[in-house]
Amino acid sequence: MVGGRGTLIRMGLLALMWGSSFLWIEIALTGLSPVQISVARCVLGALVLVGLCYAAGKRLPRDWRAWGHMTLAAVFANALPFTLFAVGQQTVDSGVAGVINATTPLWQLVIGLMLGTDRGMGGIRLLGLLLGFGGTLLIFAPWNAGLMGWGALVILAAAISYAVAYAYIDRTMKGRGVAPIAMSATQLVSATWLVALALPVGGLQPVSLTWQVILAIAVLGVFGTGFAFALFYRLLSDEGPTNASVVGYLLPVVSVLLGAIFLGEDLNLRIIAGMIIVLAGVAMTRIPRRPPTTPAVLAAEDEPRAPARLD
Repeated sequence: MVGGRGTLIRMGLLALMWGSSFLWIEIALTGLSPVQISVARCVLGALVLVGLCYAAGKRLPRDWRAWGHMTLAAVFANALPFTLFAVGQQTVDSGVAGVINATTPLWQLVIGLMLGTDRGMGGIRLLGLLLGFGGTLLIFAPWNAGLMGWGALVILAAAISYAVAYAYIDRTMKGRGVAPIAMSATQLVSATWLVALALPVGGLQPVSLTWQVILAIAVLGVFGTGFAFALFYRLLSDEGPTNASVVGYLLPVVSVLLGAIFLGEDLNLRIIAGMIIVLAGVAMTRIPRRPPTTPAVLAAEDEPRAPARLD
């Protein structure tokens, strides 16, 4: 189960920041290329996180292995998905992008089963997995021409990339003694130079910096990347990757509402039904397994427990 009051507050803020990212990307695309958006987002996010790291009295890791792990994580958690979302949203509405992003926990479960880190595949979780992918199929509507276009497939690849990153970070960085804020800062610093390598290929187009574009990229970088990743790593540290990914339930709701209100996006009933089915499926995959009721377990349950944390 998800933790105390502080965790719920962080989840709510994170859902708002990440859920609105699709709106800001849509606006930023009116003046910048996808690669330019990714570079600006990583630079601003890295500046925020490094500042927060040193303000908290923490330091970036000095272990080259930690840097190596976080650089690889940055590929799948930042450089690749940031660019893919911007590329995909050139043809896909922001609300739909948020709905497709909601499949991340499903891919995370699949990866966990493949790696053997998640063996809790009961009947309800299996049904939830099948239901979630059924909702994804409804969103893509393969019986229609074009699978909603190549942009939706690109965004789906970004969602899978996030799932790979969560699993990798949990396996490689747990127990290394690196503070969550230092981990997130290291990751965004690495992502910045990784995305910068793509500038000669996709970042030299002319820019059009209207006040809307400047506002969008500033909010996207400072809040949707910097502060959002600081919150997420705190959740990842406190709750683990499974519970931390629960925040994904709220992202499509936020993205759909903001897209409809501010961009006039018109989502049809099929997309809305697919979103509901995906979220229901994800919720079912997150139902914890019931522990075995052996005498040892029952005896342990009778022992006094420490009060729950509320921070």
